[in-house]
Formats: sequence, C-alpha cells, structure tokens
Amino acid sequence: MAVQLQSESWELFGSLKLAKQLTAGETLARLGDEHPEIVALCADLGYPTRLADFGKKFPDRFFDFGIAEKNMVSAAAGLAATGKIPFVATYASFLGLLCCEQIRTDVAYPNLNVRLIGTHTGIAMGFYGSSHHATEDIAILRSMANMAVISPADGVAFAQMIEESVASYAGPIYFRVSRGREETVYTEGRPGNKIGKANVLREGRDITIIACGIEVKASLDAAEFLANQGIQARVIDMHTIKPLDLDAVLEAARETGAIVTVEEHNILGGLGGAVAEVLMESGISCKFKRHGIMDQYALIGKPYHLYKHYKLDGNGIASVVNDFLSR
Repeated sequence: MAVQLQSESWELFGSLKLAKQLTAGETLARLGDEHPEIVALCADLGYPTRLADFGKKFPDRFFDFGIAEKNMVSAAAGLAATGKIPFVATYASFLGLLCCEQIRTDVAYPNLNVRLIGTHTGIAMGFYGSSHHATEDIAILRSMANMAVISPADGVAFAQMIEESVASYAGPIYFRVSRGREETVYTEGRPGNKIGKANVLREGRDITIIACGIEVKASLDAAEFLANQGIQARVIDMHTIKPLDLDAVLEAARETGAIVTVEEHNILGGLGGAVAEVLMESGISCKFKRHGIMDQYALIGKPYHLYKHYKLDGNGIASVVNDFLSR
C-alpha cells in the first residue's frame, strides 16, 4: 500500500549541487594528493554516490565494478591488505544488506582499513520500494566485531570524519549517509565531529533526544517546537553508533531522566537498541523510548510524505515526545 501523495515534488535524485553534500568524492579528491594510499570503488553508481569526483582527479585509483557489489567489497579487502585505504560506496540497501557476508568475512574479521559508504539510507529511496529501503543496516553492521558504524548529520560532519578516518583511525568503518538533500547542521570549519564522541547541539533539562543522521536536524526542529510549549529538550547528535559515546548517554539519563532516540531505521537493533543496552546495564532510573520505523517494511511513496507519515520530521518528533512525557 502506498502513501497517498500530495502535489509537492521531491525528485528521487537531487541536483548535483545538493548531492555534493554527500561530499565523499570531493573530500577524497582533496585528500588524494597527500594520501596516495586512498583508492575508491563503486558499483555503477559513481555519480549518485559522488565518488566520480575522486575518479575525475585520480582515474587510475578509481574502480567501477558495475553491478557486482559483492566482488567490489572483496576487492576492497584485498586492496586494504596491501596497504591501501579503499573507500567503497553504493546504496545502503546493496552495501549493508546484499554484501553482508563479504563485509563480515573479508573486511571485519581480518580488521582491514576499508571505509564502507552506504548512501541513500533509510527510506530515502521512496518510490523504489522495500528492495531499496535500508532500515536494517545499522543493526547488521554494528553486530560485527571490529566494525565502526557512523551516521553523520550532514556533509560537513561527514567530511570531518572521513578526514579523521584517513589520518588516525585503524579498522573498518561503515558510514551511513543520506541522499545529499539533508539540511545543514554544522558550518564549515566548525570543530567537534570526532569518531566516538557525541555532540550536544542543544541543552535542556526536561528530556534528551538522541538522534543520528538526517534525524539530527529534524530533532533540532522538534526541540524548537517543544520549547514553544515550555519543554526544554537536550539534543544529542550520536553520529557514532559504534563505538557509542557511553558518557553522553549516562549524563543525559542522570540529568534529564528521560531519553527518546530518533533514527531512520527499524527500532530493533539500531541506535535505540544501542542506547537501551547502555541504560539497562547502568542501573540509572530513566524513562526511555525508541522512535523510528516500528519493526515493519516502510510504505512506498515520496520521501517527504514518508518522513511525515512515520513522524520523523520535526512536528512528528515533537508529538512523539509530548505523548511520551504525558504518560
């Protein structure tokens, strides 16, 4: 069953200007001169993932495997074993789900420096339907030993963490990014996006909203709506889901006594599950709710309407928080 649509237009693929917020190719092209070990691999999706930007500058270090994603991941593992830092990008539904075995056995088990970039995550593919929606990838990837899982809020945060991953991080990483249409949360040059360290973007004492990815901006919008109702919500950008910033979670639990997690993902096994595990082991008394896709396959429709339907926009999140606090 498809969501009833209104007249707003939201094209499946953004303009190139908007898509460049994905930043992977542009950032890697900038780093490529200083780091000859960087190579890029795609699977017939160089332009939607923006890795083509790197390929234009370094064609001899850019490899397009066509629609052979599993081979691409295994080849990346081989390149990493020779000292390269491969950046592998395709849609999250193909990378995190289709290539699960290759990621586990070829990349995570030998603990190789492969950077996996799953784009167009969650329900961002809209009309392409369940085969192209990716609402299970966090749960799958964070269950793999050695694998870091990062879901940046916008292109600026993504670029900062790509740079850190090249400069100082050892081991495999799964970057979970949207389609390049996300609104800006961070400004250029602003510090603070460090792997494993959450960012408190708004202070509040009544409740904490912990979000990742595209839902960070939506949570900030929700906090504005809640403030108009006299509710002061703390907003945390938990961009690194593994390793999770335990201190940020425990501090929020102690100081606000209530936490809602928000993610464009199944509520089972994702950000909400990670935070719940920490709270259960902490012994801290804290009201808690997971908000996201409620253990179902998402409907088919334009992303704008899907986010609204699942209450993953600012108004929707604010209503969820209100209902939660009123109980």
